[in-house]
Amino acid sequence: MAGLPHILIVDDSRVVRATLMQHLKGYYEVREEADGDAAWQTLVLDHSIQAVISDLHMPKLNGLELVERIRASKLRRLQELPFILVSGEETEEDRQRATDAGVSDFVTKGVGSAEILLRLKHLLALSEAREDLDAGRERMVQDPLSGLFTRKFLELQTAQALSHSARHGGDSSLLVFGFDGYQGMCERLGADTAAEVGHRFARMLAGKIRQEDSLGHFGAGQYAIVSPGTALSYCATFAERVRQAVEVSRLSVQGQPLSVTVSIGLAGVPADHVTSAGALLDLAGHRMQEAMQAGGNRIVSGGVAPATRTISIHHALELLASNRADAVKPHLVALAKQLGPLLQLLDKELGLALPLAEIEHRLNERTGQK
Repeated sequence: MAGLPHILIVDDSRVVRATLMQHLKGYYEVREEADGDAAWQTLVLDHSIQAVISDLHMPKLNGLELVERIRASKLRRLQELPFILVSGEETEEDRQRATDAGVSDFVTKGVGSAEILLRLKHLLALSEAREDLDAGRERMVQDPLSGLFTRKFLELQTAQALSHSARHGGDSSLLVFGFDGYQGMCERLGADTAAEVGHRFARMLAGKIRQEDSLGHFGAGQYAIVSPGTALSYCATFAERVRQAVEVSRLSVQGQPLSVTVSIGLAGVPADHVTSAGALLDLAGHRMQEAMQAGGNRIVSGGVAPATRTISIHHALELLASNRADAVKPHLVALAKQLGPLLQLLDKELGLALPLAEIEHRLNERTGQK
């Protein structure tokens, strides 16, 4: 009996329940409840139930109210659960209300075993086919390990974004991120550990994108974001923030510190003249490869530069702690100007006799000021 499909019978009549159970005996494992409210509690708790056969007129919660509650549930398995209503003298209007509420099928009171078994067989076969279809769709849409969108689905999202841009004249952009030296990371740490580093990065990205953006896999150690309605210049600014955040990140893997960087390729319309989703994805991916071949830890965007902004003193200290002084040097003048008031206070309070005038003179020389 343990291997048989589980069915719930709901009826306030003990005789009716016993009759239905006799019809199903040997074909199904049967549970029974005497009212709709008890049936609801059973359905929530018992995940094994695959179908419901219910009377319409019951105390506490009638059959119509029960199916309405089931269909309104947040539990997907209940939303699609086969529900057979045992009908008696209901009118066509009553049946239509029941159908609108989500009843799957009807059986007439007093019907024989063959009819009930046939209805259940068809409904359970339909339910299984729907589950298989949903599972196949999810495999196409989402990677089973990371939960991220697949590249195929990203291409569909890109096509939709391009279509919207063509109709309304707006922008749409793509960002492709790739770990520099990912193959070497796999060889040093193992493929599973390297993939987990990628999952951490993806979770960070997922927390920073908009609801209308789509994040998914592009390749091994590579991720893409489809951003409809966003101009490349804004994406370039976002990409630069991500690049900087990864550059100063302090990861620990297998008890050892791990320094990682990413290269980023950007593409979008109308800035790039492409006519297909596949071409736009390929262009962004090609630009990511260009960034890697140029030394990595950089962005290639087809000439669109991120908005320039001075890094913070805190960010500069993080870069220095990571032995990345070269990343700080372009910002030295702006950082020194931020520190000017602090140096003046230290000089005054501690009597250091700092060469503040000379420092200011050298800074002005750097910026071409007299």
